[in-house]
Amino acid sequence: MVARVLLLWGLLVLGAPVLAEEPVPLAAYRGPVSGWPAPEVDEGVAWVELAALPEPDVDPMWTAETRLGRLLFFDPWLSGSGQISCASCHDPDLAWTDGRRVPFGHDRMPGTRNTPSLINVGYLDTLMWDGRADSLEQQAGLPLVSHVEMNARPDRVVARLERDPAYADWFTDAFGDADITYPRIVAALADFQRHLTTRRTPFDEFMEGRRTALDDQEIRGLHWFRTQGRCMNCHHGPLLTDQAFHNLGLNFYGRPLQDLGRYAISGEAGDVGRFRTPPLRGVAYTAPYMHNGMIPALRNVLLFYNKGGAHPPKGEEHRDAPLFPSTSDHLRPLHLSEAQLADLEAFLRALSVKPNRLPMRFEQTLRDRARRRADQAGSQPR
Repeated sequence: MVARVLLLWGLLVLGAPVLAEEPVPLAAYRGPVSGWPAPEVDEGVAWVELAALPEPDVDPMWTAETRLGRLLFFDPWLSGSGQISCASCHDPDLAWTDGRRVPFGHDRMPGTRNTPSLINVGYLDTLMWDGRADSLEQQAGLPLVSHVEMNARPDRVVARLERDPAYADWFTDAFGDADITYPRIVAALADFQRHLTTRRTPFDEFMEGRRTALDDQEIRGLHWFRTQGRCMNCHHGPLLTDQAFHNLGLNFYGRPLQDLGRYAISGEAGDVGRFRTPPLRGVAYTAPYMHNGMIPALRNVLLFYNKGGAHPPKGEEHRDAPLFPSTSDHLRPLHLSEAQLADLEAFLRALSVKPNRLPMRFEQTLRDRARRRADQAGSQPR
């Protein structure tokens, strides 16, 4: 069904009238930002100019707490089953997501929302698709106790970690004593995630003044991103997100896959079907896309927006439904050509570099820990 919908979007876009392309002022983009064409945004949008990623607020040097957080992040003992870790859904080899439409949690229960990448998560003001977490500490604890994710009980997690003598040393190094508590677990996880920043991209180098870092096609994509593509209505600033919540028409209101989005947190009728604008750094490696993972590839995302998003009609069955949502006014047909879509995709890929893989030495640490626990349990790992 999803494939048919995506095919229909593609056919609609390809069959739509294409506006005449104006020449892209490449020379202007190779000069100061002050000389670039102004972005095409709707009235009232408080857009912020694109920029290189600033230095994070956190010290980039890892501390003992950061290293403890990494150990905990990869520890399945933080889950009720003892088989799921944070890294089960946030895999560094998959750009700190899982590559699935939706994740599997406790008892292999499928979730309902796509796993967001943790790249640059320390820069964000609100977390989760619906913004239910205001800090990384709060965010780190939510999946641990969720019955559809890790299904853990804090007291049992603490008791488990106390059985591993290595953790006494690690907690002492991080906090000054060997006391293992749930708040310390969450604090260490949050500290580790704050250090998951993206590597420098061609876009960063371009914005810092090396104007040859992007080729002509990528600069054309940058131009369409700012102008006819209308992308900067929601994706702007150094993170390429307004960190706000918008309705793209993919909430399936009144249908089996219904997701009311931000409304479940705010209770405001206008928030029905709204989800947080994801940052675009690393976007080339974080497929599938959207809050429900229903769009499989970057080109399909561009086709979706070129069509103008989804605008489900209010049928007779919803005539008196006070919460029937409206798709964002920012979404309208763009009439971009195939060449323009290719340019846009090239620009988005210039925002992305593949994250570093786990150090082999740390992987060996994880193997040693698993073997030590298996020996303590009187068995060997399979």
